[in-house]
Amino acid sequence: MRLQQPSASSLKERYNHGKKLREATPRETLGEWAPAKDRPDPLKTLATVNPGRIPALLPIKAQRMSLSPFAFFRGAAVLMTSDIAALPVSGLIVQLCGDAHVRNLGAYADPDGRLIFDLNDFDETLPGPWEWDVKRLATSLVLAGDEAGETPANCAAAVRAFVAAYRNAMSAFAVLPVVGLAQYRVSRHREDPVLAGIFEKAQRVTPLRNLKKLAIRTAAGKYRFHDEPPLLRHVPAERMQAVIKSLAAYRETLGAGRRMVFDEYKPADVAFKLVGTGSVGTRDYVTLLFGNGLEDPLFIQIKQELPSCHAPYLPDAPKSDHQGRRVCEGQQRMQTAYDPLLGYTRMGDEDYLVRQLADHKAALDPADLSGKVCSGYAALCGEVLAKGHARTGDAAALAGYCGKTTKLDDAIVKFAVTYAAQTKADYKVFMKSFRQKKAAKGK
Repeated sequence: MRLQQPSASSLKERYNHGKKLREATPRETLGEWAPAKDRPDPLKTLATVNPGRIPALLPIKAQRMSLSPFAFFRGAAVLMTSDIAALPVSGLIVQLCGDAHVRNLGAYADPDGRLIFDLNDFDETLPGPWEWDVKRLATSLVLAGDEAGETPANCAAAVRAFVAAYRNAMSAFAVLPVVGLAQYRVSRHREDPVLAGIFEKAQRVTPLRNLKKLAIRTAAGKYRFHDEPPLLRHVPAERMQAVIKSLAAYRETLGAGRRMVFDEYKPADVAFKLVGTGSVGTRDYVTLLFGNGLEDPLFIQIKQELPSCHAPYLPDAPKSDHQGRRVCEGQQRMQTAYDPLLGYTRMGDEDYLVRQLADHKAALDPADLSGKVCSGYAALCGEVLAKGHARTGDAAALAGYCGKTTKLDDAIVKFAVTYAAQTKADYKVFMKSFRQKKAAKGK
């Protein structure tokens, strides 16, 4: 292999390349949104992600989406993707979080046990236009802020803080050494009011706390999961054995050191667990294992992964033959530090992501997204998202396109406010159908 020194002007050239992309797609165009005249029925679009899910659980998903426009938005990623797929983009590709909204960032424990803050949901991850993540997170700030009682002006200010932080962070990341960017963690003092509450909640979420919350000790001295259907329930013996058997294939996706740790834990019980909003309807199992005695529990979540809702709209994206692997690798690309027991497996023709269940994991309550917290948290989101995009795309070109003025900020604010209004309109359509179905069921 021939050794080659990078061009001294390569960084500048990449920056200028991103800057030149504004000619074809001016930043102002990213603020445009109007529904197409032939826009499909939003309810039909929402139904496109139902194949592969358990039909009996879909009413629970609808119930959770009915709580507010923001709750609806969280369960309707495919609807937003179908809307923005035809909009202008710069042409710069990154690893998308895929469902970037304010509840999908939070605190969790890194492999050393330290609490850090990052993106933490990657079910829809795929390589795609960076603008999609930015627009979705910006819109979520408007909807979550509105739910918390914030004024429209303050919601817009939060979006502006988010985009400005994204731009400024991208400029900083563009000049970091590759190793420096790979190691970069978004950090704040624990006393920071934006993070203090999140870290406090995360500190309390331990395996022993989960044991007390999710399991009961029998007269024989063994632990087993509670039965609290539909949230948590035991599975038939045949399925339980299939779940335990799948852990052998999962083990092979771990590094040698992680396999050594995992081998010390032995399964004690398996249950089906209902999780999230957008994920409701997928198969999700939680396994209780014990290592060094009953005071050393480990909860492993085995979560079914369906194809990304973005896939039909990103025909050039790499095709994955294992959806659990797609999610696992997308998470590893975007997060600075990730769950040491993150892996994947398969049961029959179903793909699964495997990870620890809620180990020191916590997110912001949308009700707290008000006052100074709103803009402070928004800025934090901008830095986190920029870090994930910089790791997986061309940070210099992204910085060149985003620029140093507020043109991008103005455009995304305009889009977020307009698309939040579209989401509220779609929510009304959804609620009309939801109430009709409830009324019909009650007859």
